[in-house]
Amino acid sequence: MKRIKLFLSGLILLGFMFQGCEKGFDDLNINKVDPISLDPQFVMNKAITDATYRDNFATLELLCYDFGIVQQIITPFGSSLSGGNYNIFNPSNTTPIWTTFYQSVVKQLVYVIDKTKADATKTNLYNESRIWKAYAFMILTDTYGDVPYTEAGKGFLEGISKPKYDKQELIYKDILKELDEASAALDATKNTSTSDILYGGNISKWKKLGYSLLLRAAMRLSKVDPATAASYVKKAVAGGLMQSNADNSIIRHTSLYQNWIAVHLTAREKANFYLAKPFVDFLKNNNDPRLGSIAYRHVGAKSGAEQAAPRTTTDPTVQLGMPMGYDDVSIKNTFATYGVASLYDYSQVNLNTILKTDAPEYHVTYAQTQLLLAEAMVRGWTTGDADVTYKAGITAHMQQMAEYDSKAAIAADKILTYVTANKLIAGKELEQINSQYWVASFINGSETWANFRRSGFPALIKNPYPGSEIKGNFINRMPYPDSETITNQENLKAAVANQGANDLNSRIWWDKP
Repeated sequence: MKRIKLFLSGLILLGFMFQGCEKGFDDLNINKVDPISLDPQFVMNKAITDATYRDNFATLELLCYDFGIVQQIITPFGSSLSGGNYNIFNPSNTTPIWTTFYQSVVKQLVYVIDKTKADATKTNLYNESRIWKAYAFMILTDTYGDVPYTEAGKGFLEGISKPKYDKQELIYKDILKELDEASAALDATKNTSTSDILYGGNISKWKKLGYSLLLRAAMRLSKVDPATAASYVKKAVAGGLMQSNADNSIIRHTSLYQNWIAVHLTAREKANFYLAKPFVDFLKNNNDPRLGSIAYRHVGAKSGAEQAAPRTTTDPTVQLGMPMGYDDVSIKNTFATYGVASLYDYSQVNLNTILKTDAPEYHVTYAQTQLLLAEAMVRGWTTGDADVTYKAGITAHMQQMAEYDSKAAIAADKILTYVTANKLIAGKELEQINSQYWVASFINGSETWANFRRSGFPALIKNPYPGSEIKGNFINRMPYPDSETITNQENLKAAVANQGANDLNSRIWWDKP
């Protein structure tokens, strides 16, 4: 009996012990250090900064494809740098935009939209995130065509691990709707956040960005659906476009938060990339003062080590772009023709000005907007003086040079001389406007390539590299990543069935011959 009493006493004591533990158990297991939710504004800021890429390797699609396809920056080297320079498929360089945007930008924006759509105190942030989502998906769909859109980024929120691919026509029509609605819904009388990394909570600037992006999206449809394009051009103009360079959508860099394209070209790729001859020739033949801001040449350099002062010059008269169609062996055949000592003697992007490591990057600019508006005027989709608007676009981009570095600034008299000598000519307006858009979008690879496909200008000649794998004159799209074959095969097959072969040749919906 004594043993039983002792046993029962032990159980009672143990019960009190557990009861005592339970009282503090919930508090004990709450993490009071790590956050369980994130401020949507901070997530939005991350989505904005990630849209200009998260590291230097994320820029390889721009460096190896976009810039080369539009013949602005080229490399004669193959292997890991092959792509648009040889018109061949290099899977490691066709995927960075997909990876960067789906793994970070899109996921972050879907989170922000979910956390703000029902919060009356965050209505402006909600609509800003809709605008930025439209910007992000324009880059994705312009690059790949049909892509996951309506179900994208919902793995965490809805458990969708295999999102369906939406047709580009559906994507663009929803982008137009979203930009129109979100821009109109922005309200300066409601809460804003000074933590906004893009405009510091300035709703007027966000509205101008939204409507300027709406103009850009509308103009994408100029070949495939001109009626819809014209209707949304009118809405964009009525809503209010960017009015000066002060409205530009821009990411500024510092010595700590650097421009990743510049970092890549300053470091391991410093001697590998060069300005392409068509781009340098266009600027040089038109006495364009921007050449002195954009280019430098290490005259007589026989190696990468010799690409240094005192060989360095920004003198426009001696700049020589690298001719298209050569590799690092066959390029030797051009040396005598152009009077260069080696491939290292050709002009490069100036890493002291437009691509120094703290140089800004632009998403949408007043210059681009004015040039698209001028085209819309020529097409009769809105009213106004196309020549005046065209010249305003050129002027804005020339003035924009000073934002890179004081050494890149262009004097007002040189700007006036250039625009005076370059008025629109009847019958050649579309070529002139879109050739200037090509220059005004320099370094903005996704946009430059998209507008080149849409407009057909400038009238570039096919890269003559003999090992080309493409059927036509230019690469039309980037293939989907191999990872999609493994993780999302059925939806990938449906996209290929709709759009065409998963290669460099298939055209996206708005890119009609």
